[in-house]
Amino acid sequence: MSKKVSLGVAATVTLIAMAVTFSMTMTVSMNMFNNTVSSVKNKERMYNKLSEVDRYVRANEYFDINDDTLNDTIASGYMLGISDRYARYYSAKAYSERVGLANGRLMGIGAAVVKDPSSGYARIIRVYDNTPATNVGLEVGGFITAIGDTSTRSMSDTAAMTSALLGEEGSTVNIKYLTPLREEQSFEITHANYTTPSISTVRLMDNGVGYLRIDSFTSGTAVEFRNAVNSLTNQGATSLIFDLRDNSGENLNAALVATDYCVPSGLIAQSQDKGGNVADLRMSDENEITLPMVCLVNGSTASGAELFANALRKMAGATIVGSTTAGKGVLLSDPQSLSDGSAVVITVGILLDNEGKNWNGTGLTPDVDASLTNDEQSSYYDFTVDNDPQITKLSMPFPAPMASKRAGETQPEIYPKATPHNSRLAA
Repeated sequence: MSKKVSLGVAATVTLIAMAVTFSMTMTVSMNMFNNTVSSVKNKERMYNKLSEVDRYVRANEYFDINDDTLNDTIASGYMLGISDRYARYYSAKAYSERVGLANGRLMGIGAAVVKDPSSGYARIIRVYDNTPATNVGLEVGGFITAIGDTSTRSMSDTAAMTSALLGEEGSTVNIKYLTPLREEQSFEITHANYTTPSISTVRLMDNGVGYLRIDSFTSGTAVEFRNAVNSLTNQGATSLIFDLRDNSGENLNAALVATDYCVPSGLIAQSQDKGGNVADLRMSDENEITLPMVCLVNGSTASGAELFANALRKMAGATIVGSTTAGKGVLLSDPQSLSDGSAVVITVGILLDNEGKNWNGTGLTPDVDASLTNDEQSSYYDFTVDNDPQITKLSMPFPAPMASKRAGETQPEIYPKATPHNSRLAA
């Protein structure tokens, strides 16, 4: 009798379990179906609207339509409409250039340029050693006024100017050049292979302050950074300034490796995906820099550069000086290539510091506000290490101490918090 009861109970439990499983499966399936139907309807509405616009325009538009340009613009507009400010669409040409630069197939001329706000021309802000630019005598402060037959003034932005200067090794580009003394010259420059450093300036100041200008974080930054820091400490540097102004911090891993070299052991940063899953990005080892450190930042300091400054402040007691940073605390996808050679990049997560906090959208607030005045900002690209007002103020021998973030330690710090005595830092 007991065996029959046991079998009956088991059968009942099995039926209940099957019923529950079926019910759950049906619920999940219905949700998936409803979501799919909703998604299909949304897509149908989107395509129908685009089709309506297209039919009307093609039937009535006076000017010719370039379908390649139209398709690129539609894709770019899609990325602008998904509430992801960091999402990017790369046309086939732009993506090919990006890949070509990464694998060394394409190269510039060895000069970094920006679109000058006053003249509209391509202003040279950096000339790298042993490059085609140095071979023909281009100088910082000069202007490239035309590339080929096109005036740089007519080019939309810095990216367009930089793109126009690219070419394969052995190819040539013709430029018109205006020297810093406003002398007009013309050059035919041959593209040649060269290495662009990510650290453009390493200097030991007279008062023992070591200065490093980190223009970007790239695959070669780790070795450059270690060699630069070691060079300064071997020369007797008593403190370090890491200039991160205008550093967009694109290579996150390079920023993490450089951070690891500076901070004591512990968690540096994490990432969090859409589902709330958190993953450690890097744990630092016991090696660290024990000198007082300053990170000089501005509104264009972003992503990995913000991570670097934030970690040095929280883990090594560094002082952040300058103005509020860009607030780009996200993890981007690798470029997803499309069938026509174009590509897209989207945000796949957010960055968290070692305390689980995120700076996306807000940026890092400096410990010492040392913003440039309007006049200083307009002369920003004219400054050198010797006369840059922010660097000059930082290299002054302030005696005030600052408590280190390392537990139980206090280090002499020559860069104090803002006080009425040194409030000129906020100029």
